Amino acid sequence: MTLGKTAGGLYWMFRYLERSENTTRLLDAGFRMSLTRSASAQNEWRSVLETTSATQAFSERHEEADLLKVVDFLLRDRSNPSSILSVMEAARENARMSRTALTREVWEAINEAWIQLKALLTRPIPERDVPEVLSAIRQQGSLVRGALHGTMLRNDVYNFSRIGTFIERADSTARILDVKYYLLLPSISLVGSAMDTT
Repeated sequence: MTLGKTAGGLYWMFRYLERSENTTRLLDAGFRMSLTRSASAQNEWRSVLETTSATQAFSERHEEADLLKVVDFLLRDRSNPSSILSVMEAARENARMSRTALTREVWEAINEAWIQLKALLTRPIPERDVPEVLSAIRQQGSLVRGALHGTMLRNDVYNFSRIGTFIERADSTARILDVKYYLLLPSISLVGSAMDTT
């Protein structure tokens, strides 16, 4: 296996793991906001879709953005390449390609995460189970990250893994800011106002 292929596999493995965690956090925030602001719940779900860059793909399949449709699309829809199920499968595949560069603990953690999430997401998630499922997804990602930090040497393999994590985190942060300031906030004059901080 070439260095470039291994580095790419590690980079994308950890980008996908970070993306799955970012998506679960967005879904969790959308879920909480939709419970407290039931009148604007559809707008909350649209902002979640916009932040994940899934609005167009979602609109091609669904007319309305409600809790169950958005959660299903972002968690388990195979036609969505950024769904949790899709990105975790891609993370595992990248881990498999880079298997010789990973410790046994990291490989087992990513493999176990994939097995657990595949079982967890076989059926549509009922509304009452959404927080529990999102928590389980974040927990599986934390186990992989813990195995990385606890068992990997601090070398190029570790560095490529961290680069993937941080680039995905920066991309997600930029998307959140973009959605907030260019789509959700009605006017630039409201930056710094009470509406901006809610």
